[in-house]
Amino acid sequence: MADTIDVKQKELFGHPVGLYVLFFTEMWERFSFYGMRAILVLYLVAETKTTNAGLGWTNGEALALYGWYTMLVYVSSIPGGWLADKFFGQKRAVLYGGILLVAGHGILAVEEMWAFYSGLALIILGVGLLKPNISTMVGGLYKKGDIRRDKGFTIFYIGINVGAFLSSIIVGYVGEVYGWHYGFGLAGIGMALGLIQYIAGQKYLHDALSHEEGSEDLVDQNKSLTKIEKDRIIVLFISFFLVIVFWGAFEQAGGLMNIYASEKTNRLIMGFDFPASWFQSFNAMFIILLGTTVAGFWAKRKLQGKVSTSLFKMIVGLIIMGMGFFFMTAAAAQFNVNGPVVDGQGGSAMYWLVLAYLFHTVGELSLSPVALSYITKLAPVKYASLIMGVYFAMTGIGNKVAGLLGEASESLGEYTIFTGIAVFCVGFGLLMLLFRKKLEVLTHGAEDDEHEMAH
Repeated sequence: MADTIDVKQKELFGHPVGLYVLFFTEMWERFSFYGMRAILVLYLVAETKTTNAGLGWTNGEALALYGWYTMLVYVSSIPGGWLADKFFGQKRAVLYGGILLVAGHGILAVEEMWAFYSGLALIILGVGLLKPNISTMVGGLYKKGDIRRDKGFTIFYIGINVGAFLSSIIVGYVGEVYGWHYGFGLAGIGMALGLIQYIAGQKYLHDALSHEEGSEDLVDQNKSLTKIEKDRIIVLFISFFLVIVFWGAFEQAGGLMNIYASEKTNRLIMGFDFPASWFQSFNAMFIILLGTTVAGFWAKRKLQGKVSTSLFKMIVGLIIMGMGFFFMTAAAAQFNVNGPVVDGQGGSAMYWLVLAYLFHTVGELSLSPVALSYITKLAPVKYASLIMGVYFAMTGIGNKVAGLLGEASESLGEYTIFTGIAVFCVGFGLLMLLFRKKLEVLTHGAEDDEHEMAH
């Protein structure tokens, strides 16, 4: 197979070796990011006069900071993508981003407020450089019309979640049991490993840039966009509304659902107090278990000639994820009946959170890796990293919406917020289904080559 695709491209398990270099780089980057995410809100709301002292903030204050932080992490992808496109290229952007992340997580290990804010700032800058550019490099490993592209992104996505799963368990446990700052420091060690691995694998990443370097699209950077390219950008930006709604709901995981698990869920299993931060690992665990199954389901639909376009997958993903919030509605209703957890009694059952995360995961697998792949198919080459940056910025706006919804729960209550999110996501998804065919006309057959190759 290799010689029919690219004579120079070394392969492993049917994919370019460069995919696995990027897989492990992203895995360790996500280990550090999700490890920090698992304990950030819990650290902010932890009491100041305990053995593992936190900052003693109110839930509202903690969710406000969480919303701003997660928004800025992704919005910084716009300047990160622009800097890579205009100045130092994607390979170096990922390298510089990794260095900033190691520094940021390292500084967070220091128990001072200046270190806390400085560390968050460096992480924001680091993710901004690394995230859009590493995703664009994955797309660059595959030529136009290569049916392996979506599966390549799913493999890459599983790497993200191996890191997220391990960090939620390890960093979450170390942070909650031994000390928040030990957890932050451990996240930094993970990122350092990812950076070392990335530097060592440089020789396999030439192919990731082959579509950017020397291609006709980049010979003349000043060449204006064609009508087809403009139409495709319009479709991308309309699809970004799906992205904002999706992440606005999904990111309750690190905020409101994290606090709900800590304060209102009965976490006692046979005498063992299940750490609240460990619930963050369910999403990643389900992705690792179901990633190839969901990708295979969509690939089979395509071979059968059924609707399986990227936009259709993303809309279905939003609806499924939204339905998961009905389980959180049930959890809140159960809490309202049982009351607070006292001596292992009361509160809501853990299985509601597990079911919610299961639906969230199936929805995420149908939307997030597909959206990354969709952008690499539709975005004009000279704006590839910038548009990937805009995608992550939309994710960031979704994160800010998540924070605002979490804050609103203090006055409206979790039952109202969870139910409202479920109804809105399902309704918005159904509305987008009505306009799907009209929007897909504007792609001008960007996915047609793939469909022919599938047959």
